[in-house]
Amino acid sequence: MKVPIWASALAGTLLVQTVCSFASISVPLLGPPLMARAGLAPESIGLVSAISSAGICWFLACGGAMLNHHGPIRTLQMGMACMALGVLVLSQPLGLLGLLGALAIGFGNGPNTPAGSQILIRSAPPAHRTLIFSIKQAGVPLGGALAGLIVAPFVLAHGLSATLAMIIAVLLVCCVVVEGFRKTLNGEKGPGEPRWARALIEPAAMMRCVSALRAHPSLPMLTAVGTSFSLMQACLTAFTATFVYAHHGASLAEAGQVVALMQGASMFGRIILGWLADRMGNALRHLGLQAIISAVAVSLMAMVGGHDPWLMYGSAALVGFTAIGWNGVHIAELARVAPLPLVSSVTSASSLFGFVGSVCGPLFFMMLVSWGGGYEVAFHVMAAQLACFGLVCLFAKRR
Repeated sequence: MKVPIWASALAGTLLVQTVCSFASISVPLLGPPLMARAGLAPESIGLVSAISSAGICWFLACGGAMLNHHGPIRTLQMGMACMALGVLVLSQPLGLLGLLGALAIGFGNGPNTPAGSQILIRSAPPAHRTLIFSIKQAGVPLGGALAGLIVAPFVLAHGLSATLAMIIAVLLVCCVVVEGFRKTLNGEKGPGEPRWARALIEPAAMMRCVSALRAHPSLPMLTAVGTSFSLMQACLTAFTATFVYAHHGASLAEAGQVVALMQGASMFGRIILGWLADRMGNALRHLGLQAIISAVAVSLMAMVGGHDPWLMYGSAALVGFTAIGWNGVHIAELARVAPLPLVSSVTSASSLFGFVGSVCGPLFFMMLVSWGGGYEVAFHVMAAQLACFGLVCLFAKRR
């Protein structure tokens, strides 16, 4: 029986999304031993997360020519190879030079959203488009959950260096596996652009990317609420494990279990909320309501986490379902309203602003903690900004 093209596209993009998420989320999970090796405070992992997000921004701003030249599958393969190189550099005792590894990890993770959207928008049945995009985006929390369950025990059993080597091997194996999808999806390749490498350092490429957001009047509001969600998600990804480990005295394995539960709940959240958005038919209002509920969930986790382990697990699951379960609905709506030739450009441009938030969020969070506000205050501040954007999004008049 012939496999439908949308099923093949979903399988390939989901696999890559899961593996890249596993690799990128493993880094903050390894934050305490990585920062201890570097002689830095535990909250300094926020700097690594911020630089990694800057690498994603770099690709989203300037990587369109690379995507057009090589096609989505080959670009995803090149991205995973770049992530493997970044993990290798980050694992070496190179001091500040090692932060270039975080930049490479982010750049390699960058193609997932625009390349995945370019593949799926042409193959997903319109009636189930949001659900299919949400299933693909469920690879992010699935990879995170696997990281939370696997990384800490692997560190305890084999050490930090062996764990980093395992992450590199997973990335390289996936590069080989997805080669089988390249023939099926080769029709998605755009026109050749021999100057794609030069475009990576051209400011004009960034301006062309951002200008794509003029293609539809809903795109600025969608971008704004997506940026707010991205800021919140970046802080949760970067600091939840350290919050549980350093602030509440849990073990590294227990911190990994909390992160795994959060990411697992997010996986189900993305799928269920994607199905719900298809039924409601108003994604912008859906995202506004979800932002408000997410803000309440994050504040609840910050308040009750230290009182009882079960409250921590319960609130972490709620946070995962809501605050990290937004991405599939958002990307599907971006792809829906964008003109078909501009789907990857619009997705890249909107995601660029989101990852700028991912750069700024952990840095601001780290400053709040360092200045004596503590983790609770920092989480409340991040939740407040998300609630404000949710209210604006919920009551905004669509033109």
